Amino acid sequence: MKDYEIYSDLKIPKSSSIILRVDGRSFHNLASKIDLIKPYDENFANLMADVCEDILKEFSPSFVYTFSDEINILLNEIPFNQRLEKIDSVVASFTSSSFTLNYSNYFEKPLYKPISFDCRVIPVNKNEIAEYFKWRQDEAWRNCVNGYGIWFLKSKYSSKEANDRISGLKGKDIHEMLFNEGINLNDVENWKKRGMGFYKKQKEIAGFNKKEMTPNTTYRNYIYRDLDLPIFSDRFFNEMDII
Repeated sequence: MKDYEIYSDLKIPKSSSIILRVDGRSFHNLASKIDLIKPYDENFANLMADVCEDILKEFSPSFVYTFSDEINILLNEIPFNQRLEKIDSVVASFTSSSFTLNYSNYFEKPLYKPISFDCRVIPVNKNEIAEYFKWRQDEAWRNCVNGYGIWFLKSKYSSKEANDRISGLKGKDIHEMLFNEGINLNDVENWKKRGMGFYKKQKEIAGFNKKEMTPNTTYRNYIYRDLDLPIFSDRFFNEMDII
């Protein structure tokens, strides 16, 4: 029967870096069931941030990036002996479990059904990493514009009319509409416009060498939660020593 497991030995080439994109399944239903605050719910954002930190601790990726219910995970070292099926299943299930375990820290209303994430594997060359994350960051900006747009329209019109009014509008049109109503998206917090990044940095620890009776300094890694990301570029990833 082992022969029926036709995908179990499918492997990613050792020379590849990979990005795992993890997405929440039917999270638009979750948002309505637990009454998320629009256009952005800070409790939900902090919950997703905790999930990202759990992923960083468990799989040691070089970089984790999230916005909305999407998480992107950069792995320069590929786990599970490069087995594609194993990576897909374990990362998706770990993310779902982390979300469920952390959920009650931010919300009192119980989850109405089990939560799940899907995972896809994207092989990339090192010179494509910044381009990929810029693509996802552009999507975060579109989400921001559309989210504020529909939130504002629903404050004035019925849901149906608001959806009809925003349908077909380009981002610049929504941006201008909001600006004319006194809402300047340039003033919105960066994490809402550009997403959140997670990576390891070093902090200096002052100590004392009792044997030599001299002060000494050591360095320790810690997880840095970056809520003020720049627009992604090769320079950012090189300066952060991510690639």
